[in-house]
Amino acid sequence: MPQSQLRVYFGPECESVDTSVEPPRETVTIPLEEVFPLLAEAVQSQRTWLRDFEGDEITISTDLYEVLLAYQHFRRPSA
Repeated sequence: MPQSQLRVYFGPECESVDTSVEPPRETVTIPLEEVFPLLAEAVQSQRTWLRDFEGDEITISTDLYEVLLAYQHFRRPSA
């Protein structure tokens, strides 16, 4: 019985490989003014796709974080 001749395929044989192509980025930096209206509308409309991102973390500036904390504190209903 003749033995099978198996070999590993490495793709098309070409001499030059284009290494200038960047891998896709996993983050994008955009102004909040572009995100706010879209997120507000999505929350108000209760879009289900928002649940896909509930566990995602975002990075914000320290001053925005402090403003959000103060806003959260003062909007609490008084007991």
